[in-house]
Amino acid sequence: MKESLKLLGLLFLIVLASCKSAEKEYYVFTSFHEPADEGLRFLYSEDGLHWDSIPGIWLKPELGSHKIMRDPSMVRTPDGTFHLVWTSSWNGDLGFGYANTKDLKNWSEQQFIPAMKHEPTTVNTWAPEIYYDDEKEEFIVVWASCVPGRFERGIEDEKNNHRLYYLTTKDFKTISETKLFYDPGFSVIDAVIVKRAKEDYVLVHKDNTRPNRNLKVAFGKTPIGPYSEASEPFTEEFVEGPSVVKLGDEYYIYFDAYREKVYDAVKTKDFINFTSATKEISVPKLHKHGTIFKASKKVIDSLSPTLSKGEGSNHAD
Repeated sequence: MKESLKLLGLLFLIVLASCKSAEKEYYVFTSFHEPADEGLRFLYSEDGLHWDSIPGIWLKPELGSHKIMRDPSMVRTPDGTFHLVWTSSWNGDLGFGYANTKDLKNWSEQQFIPAMKHEPTTVNTWAPEIYYDDEKEEFIVVWASCVPGRFERGIEDEKNNHRLYYLTTKDFKTISETKLFYDPGFSVIDAVIVKRAKEDYVLVHKDNTRPNRNLKVAFGKTPIGPYSEASEPFTEEFVEGPSVVKLGDEYYIYFDAYREKVYDAVKTKDFINFTSATKEISVPKLHKHGTIFKASKKVIDSLSPTLSKGEGSNHAD
């Protein structure tokens, strides 16, 4: 009897260990390399701080005037599907690209979302950021566009005076009317929605005016706002492309410090007080900004079986 109980206990531990292994997830960072004409790349990490490249191009751009893939933004929905949006051209496009996948390898047909078709003078449609609203079970996509003459110019040229716009959709087949998302009174791009709790949202964004080009935050009670006035900057000048990940009780905000040609980060618990996380992180060379999400070990292994075994660091890829 005792031997049977021991055997049952051993089997239980084996099953439990197997379940834990199956449930393991990695952080994944969407990425691209300049000049952004090759396609989608990935980084991965066990801790969200130390990153390695996953070799390969996983989706080649087919859409837009310039057929590029910049600012790839990804979110995973509860059914396990990964949804991607991206900038398809530097200028001239009245929309952005969209595709989805279950395994990060096999993709749906690429779809052009004509987000600014109602504004034919639109100069560009930059950095679409996808957010999944778990309360309404729908997607919100926020991007920056410049519509000449629409807003007070300030110090910016008419073709660089951006504001943030958004649309909502449940399936990227039926899409809402495009609306103004945020007008902070200056040229603004690169917006990221962060949910801290119900009725508690943070908007991380870039002040794109010439003297500044730094990151700020605003606060709202819903993911579509209205948001407060922009804060004072929490980074130095000449940065862009914020990506936010929560690790423990702290939020890490990664960003591209493009003048210094480094990838940097700060951390915060309240989005009011920020401290440098430069010494805590490591990011491969050539990486350009995307978003951070999670994927299972099974998915990572399918991209490259050696990666989750700790083999083959790819910092130069």
